[in-house]
Amino acid sequence: MNHPIRVPELGTTEAILTCWFVRPGDHVHEGDRLVELLLGAMTFDISSPVSGVIIERWALVDHRVKIGQILGMVAADDPIF
Repeated sequence: MNHPIRVPELGTTEAILTCWFVRPGDHVHEGDRLVELLLGAMTFDISSPVSGVIIERWALVDHRVKIGQILGMVAADDPIF
């Protein structure tokens, strides 16, 4: 199952994406840092919602992003039974 990487509610309507810490194909664990956003003079990191593989990055570095916008996708690891 795919899970979106979204811009969370940050008390503003938009931010600037300053850095991706991962690339498509990278394996991540739930809670790993994926993206850095700039909010005025402060930075904010977005963490992975699940463990899995980064399959897409839709937002570009140095571009404005809006609250709720999907930045990319993580394909969740298959559960082990």
